Amino acid sequence: MTWTLLLQHLANGVALGFVFGLVAIGYTLVYGVVKLVNFAHGDIFMMASFFVYYGIVLFSFPWWFSFVCAIFLTALLGISIEKVAYKPLRDAPRISSLCSAIGMSFLLENFATVVFGGRQKPFYQPQILSKTLDIGGVRIQLVTVVTILVSVAALLFLNYLVYRTRMGLAMRALAHDFDTARLMGINVDRTITFTFAVGSSLAAISAIFWALRYPQIWPFMGVFPGWRAFTAAIIGGIGSIKGAMTGGFLIGMISIMLVAFLPDLAGYRDAFIFMMLVLVLLFKPTGLFGEA
Repeated sequence: MTWTLLLQHLANGVALGFVFGLVAIGYTLVYGVVKLVNFAHGDIFMMASFFVYYGIVLFSFPWWFSFVCAIFLTALLGISIEKVAYKPLRDAPRISSLCSAIGMSFLLENFATVVFGGRQKPFYQPQILSKTLDIGGVRIQLVTVVTILVSVAALLFLNYLVYRTRMGLAMRALAHDFDTARLMGINVDRTITFTFAVGSSLAAISAIFWALRYPQIWPFMGVFPGWRAFTAAIIGGIGSIKGAMTGGFLIGMISIMLVAFLPDLAGYRDAFIFMMLVLVLLFKPTGLFGEA
């Protein structure tokens, strides 16, 4: 394998790692603040792709405007799910919230099947993003470069939001001690709602780039990316933003490099991913960056 081909695979692995990492951050933000695994997160990912599809096909919006609208609508969907499925169970036993999350996942999948149809639909690919760049003999699709740049910008904004704003301080306070934060005057409901909005927006961004890379959407498309991203969050240490992104990179690299170097084992990608998960849990049960 030549160096140029290796660099192409590395670029694809980094881009895919960012996609998984952004979804994993959505999981880890919600868990860090509410101590709830939002199993509907992968289906929120799926709904974002349909928001884009119908924005372009049904309303004839420009593709960039449909992308922005999809992020906004997905944030509203995340807020609505929190209000309907999780807020009434906030003081209930954890198993109740878990059952509600699984039920919401099934609801979104079946809602999409009934309303949007079960057949795969082609996702619009802007012509400008379909171009291929030749950088020193390395041929990289423009969508790969844009994925990396937008993801880096989203991470920088998230880092500023969490560590440099009052809302970020409130999120970190809830993650540290829920009851004490409430006693200190933090608006718990507003902070949790904001957390769901941010996590859902990140899922929308990753869904757009996933659909641009694999341009077919259907009601169950969020299952495998969702589970891989959840695995990434656990590997990195659920509750840790840095850990979620690290886990996403590891899974993205495995997914790409296994196909590139060991194509005969490409069908066992998920087996390798979950094997890595088992090894991490055996030797570091809290994840790579998780707190004891």
